[in-house]
Amino acid sequence: MTTPTIVLVHGAFADAASFAPVTRILLDQGFTVRVPAVPNRSLLGDSAYIRSYVEQLDGPVLLAGHSYGGAVITVAGAAENVVGLVYIAGYALDEGESLGQLQGGFPDSDLAANLVYTPFPIEGAEPGTDVSVKVASFPEVFAHGVDRADAEVLAAGQRPLAAVAFSEAAPVAAWKTKPGWGIVSSADHTINPDVERFGYQRAGLKSVIEIDAPHLVMRSHPAEVAKVIADAANELA
Repeated sequence: MTTPTIVLVHGAFADAASFAPVTRILLDQGFTVRVPAVPNRSLLGDSAYIRSYVEQLDGPVLLAGHSYGGAVITVAGAAENVVGLVYIAGYALDEGESLGQLQGGFPDSDLAANLVYTPFPIEGAEPGTDVSVKVASFPEVFAHGVDRADAEVLAAGQRPLAAVAFSEAAPVAAWKTKPGWGIVSSADHTINPDVERFGYQRAGLKSVIEIDAPHLVMRSHPAEVAKVIADAANELA
C-alpha cells in the first residue's frame, strides 16, 4: 500500500484554519494533506459530503477528525478507500447513536452553559437553529491554552453547527472495520474527556494517548497531534 493521503476534518465552531499548524508540519514531512470545509449543517449531510470528497481522491486515505469531526469521520470513514481513522478530542459514535445520546451519559462540560442559539431561514421549511459559542467565553471554553490573541480571532470567525446535527444517529460506525487511533484532551472544557475515553475504548482503537491540553489541541500542541497522525499514516503504508 502507498502512503495514504491525510484528510483533516475540522469540527463545530471551527474551520480548516484550526488545523493550520498541524497541516504545515505534515506537509513539511512530505505527506499529501487535504483539509476540506465541513458544511456543519447536519451529521448525515456533512458525512455524505466528506465521503464524496474522499472518494474522489486517488489512493488510500487516512481520516483525522477533531471534535464533531470525529462523528463525521465515523460515518464518512465507511468509504472504501479510507484505511484508517484518527480521533482528536473527538466523538467516536456507535452505529445508531447520536451526539446527544453519547454526551448524555456523562456530566456536562463548560460548553453547555456557554452556547448561543440563533435561528436561520430554510427555504420552504421551518427555520433551523445554529449553535455557536459565546464569543466572550470562546477563549476559555474552546481554546483554553491557546494564545489569547489567536483565540479571539478564532472566536470571531467560528462556524456554527446546525442543532439538528446533535440528534441525528450515525447510520454506520467505520471503526468497526477500520483501524483507529485516538487523542484525549485531558484538560478539555468543551467535551468531557470521559466522553472521549469511553468512545475510544468502545471502539477498540489501536492506540490512545492523553495530552494535558484544551479542546483545540491541534493549536496548543500541534507537534504531538501531527506525530500521532504521521505515525498512523506510516504504519498504514
